[in-house]
Amino acid sequence: MKRGGFTMTEMLVVIVIIATLAGIAYPITTSLIGNAREAACLQNLRSIGIGVQAYLQDHSNRLPELAAGRTSKSQDVPVIETVLKDYVGGEDAFHCPADKEQFRKTGSSYGWNSTQNGRHISQLSFFGVEGKPEQIPLVSDKEAWHPHGTNILYADSSSSNKLRFQVRNPEKP
Repeated sequence: MKRGGFTMTEMLVVIVIIATLAGIAYPITTSLIGNAREAACLQNLRSIGIGVQAYLQDHSNRLPELAAGRTSKSQDVPVIETVLKDYVGGEDAFHCPADKEQFRKTGSSYGWNSTQNGRHISQLSFFGVEGKPEQIPLVSDKEAWHPHGTNILYADSSSSNKLRFQVRNPEKP
């Protein structure tokens, strides 16, 4: 009399197939989650860009004078998450979903380009690039959390993970 069931070989084949599918699905899922976090972060930077534009309207087209960042939330220094908070609708705009530590510790996942402090929007300059707001970074990720690099908000309010500026060697034209 033959009993129904699976043989050991059949069970091993099924386990190998499941393990192979899981091995294929895990990196794809991880990549998709990373891309979704990066897209949400870019949207946060766009919101901050809109906040910067509103700030400029209220302050004679001059950028704020901010520290690049702070080491803890208890520090009383002007930073993007305190000065621009009312312009972006709350603190969530300063939290990159890929950031697991900086936001909790400092209040922001992003750092300010303090080389632009107090400048009139028409007089921005960065590493020899002048008058091209699409190439002048204002805000960026504090760390490289994303699969495609660091996200940056440029002075024209666009955000990207692509560098749009180049450092010029002063010895070469």
